[in-house]
Amino acid sequence: MKSVVPSDSVVRRLSGLAMAVTIVVAAAGCSTSAPGVADSSTSGKTIQVVAAENFWGSIASQLGGDHVKVTSIISNPDADPHDYEPTAADARTVAGAQYTIVNGIGYDAWADKLLSANPTDGRTDLTIGDLVGVQPGGNPHRWYSPDDVHKVIEKVTSDYKSLDPADAADFDALKTTYETKTLARYNELISGIKMKYAGTPIGASESIVSPLADGLGLKMLTPDSFLSAISEGTDPTARDKSIVDQQIAGKQIKIYVYNSQNSTPDVQTQVKAAEAEGIPVATVTETPTPAGVSFQDWQVRQLEGIEQALAKAAAK
Repeated sequence: MKSVVPSDSVVRRLSGLAMAVTIVVAAAGCSTSAPGVADSSTSGKTIQVVAAENFWGSIASQLGGDHVKVTSIISNPDADPHDYEPTAADARTVAGAQYTIVNGIGYDAWADKLLSANPTDGRTDLTIGDLVGVQPGGNPHRWYSPDDVHKVIEKVTSDYKSLDPADAADFDALKTTYETKTLARYNELISGIKMKYAGTPIGASESIVSPLADGLGLKMLTPDSFLSAISEGTDPTARDKSIVDQQIAGKQIKIYVYNSQNSTPDVQTQVKAAEAEGIPVATVTETPTPAGVSFQDWQVRQLEGIEQALAKAAAK
């Protein structure tokens, strides 16, 4: 999926949203929480959470249980988080948020602008890039980094406990359940692949695969510049395409992993070439599919596909 710089029309639209948010807040008597929402520091109340993307929203919802209500702005698999244009309804949703989660790292700049348009006192904002120490220009796809996912789990739980101290024990219990039971298969696949296939050279269509490859101990051979170009919606260089073609033709890579939500002509050509050479192909998607699937079910399905491709390659 391509990365774009917000156009003047988007900036004007966001300015309009800022005015809409001001009206919403004023109508609420300049309250620091959503109309009708009680102070979340009291046990039994609900923390209003807004996540820019549903992969983070799914995790946040499961960590909060009945103590939170999570709304994900990006929830449609066909929506591109890079160039999404917020609506007035999104502005109203953010106006009532007590806790927000955005990816950052230049991935969802529209979300940063939406939050800036509504600087609500008392709201806690989490930017994933800041949490994991990745700055703009770095790889923004941190939900594909197992280590970063666990950092987010720790931080979200900590923030929930700060927002609602009376329910701290519940949040600790939810975190333990999520990490040891809900993510059990996810963790098992990651450790198993790393133990059995570490160092295996792979190829990929774009940079969303890189954090996962690092987490699995796999060796990415595809040039970073090619991976970034496809992710950002720009044309890869002839040199990079030639390198990838040679890696496939020479079977230097053992498997090829591509984003099926962004299958450009160059990527389609590489998939066909890999299949023709007998190189197993696995797929991933940038956002959860199908709609409504949990983070862990989505990731487990993809990890199982990668594991099967690696096993097939090792059997040759």
